[in-house]
Amino acid sequence: MKVLVIEDEESLRRSIIEYFIHEEFVCDWADSYRAGVTKIEDFEYDCIILDINLPGGSGLDLLKYLRMNKKEDGVIIISARDSVDDRIAGLDLGADDYLTKPFHLSELNARIKALIRRKYSKGSPTLEMGDLAVEIASRTASFKGQALPLTKNEFDLLLFMAINKNRVLSKRAIGEHLFGEQADNLSSFDFVYSHVKNLKKKFKEKGAENLIQTIYGLGYKLAL
Repeated sequence: MKVLVIEDEESLRRSIIEYFIHEEFVCDWADSYRAGVTKIEDFEYDCIILDINLPGGSGLDLLKYLRMNKKEDGVIIISARDSVDDRIAGLDLGADDYLTKPFHLSELNARIKALIRRKYSKGSPTLEMGDLAVEIASRTASFKGQALPLTKNEFDLLLFMAINKNRVLSKRAIGEHLFGEQADNLSSFDFVYSHVKNLKKKFKEKGAENLIQTIYGLGYKLAL
């Protein structure tokens, strides 16, 4: 999963990022309104953790910008504002959830995972597509009931392809999803080929040779 943390309080931001990296999330961050706009314009996220009070502008205006541009990134507002009117304002503007500071990181984690289940698997912990089953919470996958032994990056790649099934994904899109903004520092995206090759091999061993297809010159897709 790939998340963006938009929070100007450094200690809280660092705590959130460290927690979710430990949970095997890819984490990008921004500490101001303008930096948040830049990240939203350049990347897509499974979930954006959004503070309201930001240097240079309001998080609510950032949320408006996100929805006006038809972006479907999930959004959880984190704010010290705890009135009913504040919650209603955030939810009416398109936030998926609203969490009042201070909060436990474990609760934020649970809310993100619930959001992701709603977004990708209609609330179920399992994303099922024919013979393929992807368990979002436990980060496991199986084909025809046979477990697929996947590395972290292979699972993230499979899930990314599963939620974009039958859609061609470029090497750059895959690289950015796996490594976030750090992908900009890479000299090439050739490592994507290696991950796809390994994933194809594991599917072939389970009898699914053509599940992942290479679209030459464009990228890869999960054909279901």
